Amino acid sequence: MVAAGGTGELYSLSPGEIEKVVRVTVEAVAGRMPVVAGTGFSTVLGTDIARRVEAAGAQCLLVLPPYYSNAPEEGLFAYYQAIGAATALPMMVYSRDWAAFTPQMVSRLADLVPSLVAWKDGQGDARKLQRIMAHVGDRLAWLGGLGDDVVPPYFSVGVQAFTSSISNIAPRVSLALADAGIKGDSKRLTELMNRYVHPLYAIRDRAKGYEVAVMKSAMEILGLPAGPVRPPLMNCRPNDVADIAKLMDVYADMLGKSESRSSVESGAVSR
Repeated sequence: MVAAGGTGELYSLSPGEIEKVVRVTVEAVAGRMPVVAGTGFSTVLGTDIARRVEAAGAQCLLVLPPYYSNAPEEGLFAYYQAIGAATALPMMVYSRDWAAFTPQMVSRLADLVPSLVAWKDGQGDARKLQRIMAHVGDRLAWLGGLGDDVVPPYFSVGVQAFTSSISNIAPRVSLALADAGIKGDSKRLTELMNRYVHPLYAIRDRAKGYEVAVMKSAMEILGLPAGPVRPPLMNCRPNDVADIAKLMDVYADMLGKSESRSSVESGAVSR
């Protein structure tokens, strides 16, 4: 369970808020699965947040890219080294946006940061990811992190798992995607993608930052409190909210009782 990651608006939260989000998540999860906590920003803030979430009960760090998009390689490595050394927690690097790596860079970073145990890809370049995985091997666990819509190519190149924003609204869809991906059931995977994933991601593509706003709107429609996004993101436009609501009707067969719109309307949602 990832708390205060990309979809969780890490960069819109204060260190104190991140700590609180992680603490509440740890309490809610109650040991049923590991809680992975996001950190990032800069070396100073990244290490401070890492210590805070460790104290809050997180069991792994997800390190997002630093604020500076033109960091030299040595500076980038120093950033990950400092955060890795700040706690006793294992670390997962989220390679997204400008934090792009060659196979040799990933291997070197694994040497420099002993706590690095997992790699979350957010680049979506299956060709490069295959080369990285082949070069580094089983030194790291490999996760697909770009989105549910990239599940087919991720599992085709051998990732072991993927992080899902759809799990915020319909965990059964996420689990079905993982099951089909692991089994290599392309027919089932295509059915799931066409019915649930592609229509949702088409709405997410309508505006920058919608990958967060659309998920929050969907949660609110289903009676799952999510609240508004914070600037510089923007909330969904009314016409997009209407389309999300229609799509949630399609999701109805994969929603649990507490997530269904009918139970929301009857006031029976457990919060």
